[in-house]
Amino acid sequence: MDAIRRSEWKLFMVLKDMEDDKAYRYFTWIHLPMYTIILSLLFSSYQTVTFWVLDIFFIIHTVLHFFFEKHPRNEFKNGFSRSLIYPMGIIALIHLIFLII
Repeated sequence: MDAIRRSEWKLFMVLKDMEDDKAYRYFTWIHLPMYTIILSLLFSSYQTVTFWVLDIFFIIHTVLHFFFEKHPRNEFKNGFSRSLIYPMGIIALIHLIFLII
């Protein structure tokens, strides 16, 4: 995950003041079960609802990254990170539109 490499926890109020090693572990342990739950829901009868939630999350995630672009702790100011973040928000928006129509 680019978020781990770029120390994204430094942007979160709860984790930003922790020492990096401890914040990294919390950040990772929060994400691993979340990924497992999301993947299992994508292959369940709740697939459509999961897509709605994920699409909305990716759109909000992209908007937040845009607004935090100038944050002093933001390490996502490079082509690789931006090529992951911004297209996901655009694709999610397009997917959400197709879910609606």
